[in-house]
Amino acid sequence: MNQRLQSILRELLGTQGYVTSRYLASVNQVTPRTVREDVKQLQSELSQIHAGIESVPGKGYKLTIEDEAQFRQFLQRETTGNHGAPISPEERVTWLIQKLLLAEEYIKLDDLADDLFISKSSLQNDLKNAKLILARYGLQVATRPNYGLYLKGDELKRRFCMAEYVFERKNVAADLTSLQLTAFMKEEQLADIWDILVTTMQENGVTLSDIAINNLFIHIVIAFKRIEAGHHISLYRKDMSDICSQHEYYVAQKMIARLNTHLGVSFPEMEIAYIAIHLLGTRLVAENEQANDNLKKVFDDEYYKLAKAIVEKVERELDLNIANDQELLVSLMLHLKPAINRYRYGMNIRNPMLADIKQHYTLAFEAAVIGQAVIKDKLGISIDENEIGYLALHIGAALERRNQQKEPKRILIVCASGRGSAQLLKYKLEANFKKRLFIVDTTEYYQIDQADLTNIDLIVTSIPIKKKMPVPVVEVNTILGTEDLERIEIQLRHGDSLLSYTEAGLVFLQQSLKSKEDVLRFLDKQLRERGVVSKGFYEALVKRENLASTAYGNLVAIPHPITPQTEKTFLAFVTLKEPVSWNGKPVQLVCLLCVKQGSTEDLERVYNQLLYVLDHRDIVQECIKAEEATRFLAAVSQR
Repeated sequence: MNQRLQSILRELLGTQGYVTSRYLASVNQVTPRTVREDVKQLQSELSQIHAGIESVPGKGYKLTIEDEAQFRQFLQRETTGNHGAPISPEERVTWLIQKLLLAEEYIKLDDLADDLFISKSSLQNDLKNAKLILARYGLQVATRPNYGLYLKGDELKRRFCMAEYVFERKNVAADLTSLQLTAFMKEEQLADIWDILVTTMQENGVTLSDIAINNLFIHIVIAFKRIEAGHHISLYRKDMSDICSQHEYYVAQKMIARLNTHLGVSFPEMEIAYIAIHLLGTRLVAENEQANDNLKKVFDDEYYKLAKAIVEKVERELDLNIANDQELLVSLMLHLKPAINRYRYGMNIRNPMLADIKQHYTLAFEAAVIGQAVIKDKLGISIDENEIGYLALHIGAALERRNQQKEPKRILIVCASGRGSAQLLKYKLEANFKKRLFIVDTTEYYQIDQADLTNIDLIVTSIPIKKKMPVPVVEVNTILGTEDLERIEIQLRHGDSLLSYTEAGLVFLQQSLKSKEDVLRFLDKQLRERGVVSKGFYEALVKRENLASTAYGNLVAIPHPITPQTEKTFLAFVTLKEPVSWNGKPVQLVCLLCVKQGSTEDLERVYNQLLYVLDHRDIVQECIKAEEATRFLAAVSQR
């Protein structure tokens, strides 16, 4: 099964509803006709394992599975290994980077085009994007007439780039049987490296996270093969003297001595420093060092001040009520020390959770972007999205701790079936939501006008309430089912509908815009004409995009200024006839978010609502298909 068929299958697996051919075409950047042909091919393969694709005109495609066990075996078989040439532009760019990194001789353009089954003009476009990525590592694609392409750049930076693009970046734990690793060296040698790595660290009291030890393992594998091929790193003498004075250098020496014995390759002194750099950049502080009494021994005053400045800046800008969280302060210091070492030596770090963090902890990620700006202001250091994602994890944990301390929502139950059914509703709600809600009272419908709603956050009713109420109302069945519980959960977590923050005049559908910049300029122009934003708004959007992409997957982007700057909270929407590339991701639904200054409740509520849309492909599809604002708003406000 090729990558495009895998992509279609992933999308079908990811939703319980139907997926339109137009949506699948947008995701894979092909025509709906091509999608129909792909679906036929996929249907043929699925029919052999008692599964299939249901097609309904006007709705789209839906996956059907008769034998779950057989289907799981099929998935495991089809989603491992190499299945042909890359299909999407993003996959082709990654393939080109890998090819250039691993090449020991010149590569001809014609050969690359033939291998990818694309024209030379398409290849040039992919190559342009590959060059931009390689440039971030200080690597340059050079051309020699009659010979072809070759990669120029520092050996250390080449290795960092190899670790990021040659090996699977989503894996947290090392897989010694990985096709990517076994293509580099024998499995027995890989096992030797892993055992030496773990044993040496344990003997010398060095603690790494699972992700960090996997990164170090991969870097050692790369170093082994590069040394074997005659490629060595070089470091400035000052850097060498700094590294050699660290405990991590001593650990690296012991590790390399064992590797020399087992692998029969001599690692030069510079390579020992290379390993030490990784240990410096990934070491965790042991628990007994984390006690407040010992913090001054572990951290320089610089890290305390930096962590404090980040928390204070986030609190000023977003008012998240986390300024007094001491656990957050310690967590940030623990992260910042190795992070700064990583930057100092040009070392990249993988974050296999980045996409999930951006999608599910969006507010924490925005706070981390503000933290990034503080680091740049204080130290002149620009950390990348991977590092921002790790900062977001610490801030997200602080937000969860804060939420646990929140007062429960106060609920009034309205039930027309008598006290028995009202009590049943009460006990069911308390069992499912525990400390998150408090049942203030139960009442009959005819007495609701006499009820005191002053301190009520939500009404849960088993009978329709036609009149306008001053608090949100959720209608449920007397015998609560799964859908009833989901509706209450949505209300507790998300609050009001997105309709509270937008209007038809801020919805711009089916636009023919060609790039991210075109979309941002279009929004700036429309909103300035309506008087809701001021001069400099476009520049504020671009500044935020330059820090980290606001494309969150599922064809959605949520651009916004880096800090709140408008007098009210509002949303503006743009849908596109064709997807545009948004920092390498296809985007067709753009949700511009402007948050009122100093309004944390608005910020969290709107983000939670947008995340609900992001999580539901069927809602995104309806929004993209809509040709009238009323239909779009009905789709985006679904529960």
